Amino acid sequence: MDTLLLWDIDGTIIKGHGAGVRAMERGFEKSFGRAGQKCDLGVVDWAGRTDKWITRAVLEHFGWAATEENVQRYLSAYMEALAEELAVGPGEILPGVIELLDTLHAHPRVAQGLLTGNLRQGAQLKLGHYDAWHYFPFGAFADDSGVRNELGPYALRRAHEQHGVHFTPERCFIIGDTPHDIECARVIGANAIAVATGTYTLAELETHKPTLSLANLADTELFLKTILG
Repeated sequence: MDTLLLWDIDGTIIKGHGAGVRAMERGFEKSFGRAGQKCDLGVVDWAGRTDKWITRAVLEHFGWAATEENVQRYLSAYMEALAEELAVGPGEILPGVIELLDTLHAHPRVAQGLLTGNLRQGAQLKLGHYDAWHYFPFGAFADDSGVRNELGPYALRRAHEQHGVHFTPERCFIIGDTPHDIECARVIGANAIAVATGTYTLAELETHKPTLSLANLADTELFLKTILG
């Protein structure tokens, strides 16, 4: 085992069609909304950010102090709403993802984990809803840091704890759908696989020079050739 894959969730593995956004908006309105006040998550550039970053940005936009107490209060309300929104749907696993996860899960050279802006609880709710949580025995989450670029070392350490292998950055691949995922990979010297299944186009992602850029993850052969040589 020498190859580590660290996966983003939203826009990469799944497309929730607004479930997470609706839950964030409902969580704010329940915990902090004033009479008649609506929360529109469009007020922040949230794609590729962490739950904690988004929470703080929304609180500050609407005039609330982003204290640890307020952040936790907001996130608790968000988790409650998220479970309800996932049940309502609609949402989907993105093309090629399950086939790829199955192939990689069985490959003796490959370890898979998460590197996501979701809280661990939110990641489990989302992936569990689509029966994909079991592929990822470890990861780095917004619980670890609200700054996405700080998550890489957490993921590397947990990969070693899980498998007893010191994965080198050169054999680590971060898979995501935003420039923030590419930057996060670059911070730790890892490879970035960018997939245009989120809010960014393929052309936009390619300007950030990832190791590989794909329209989606349906081309399993090219993906495997890139990570395994």
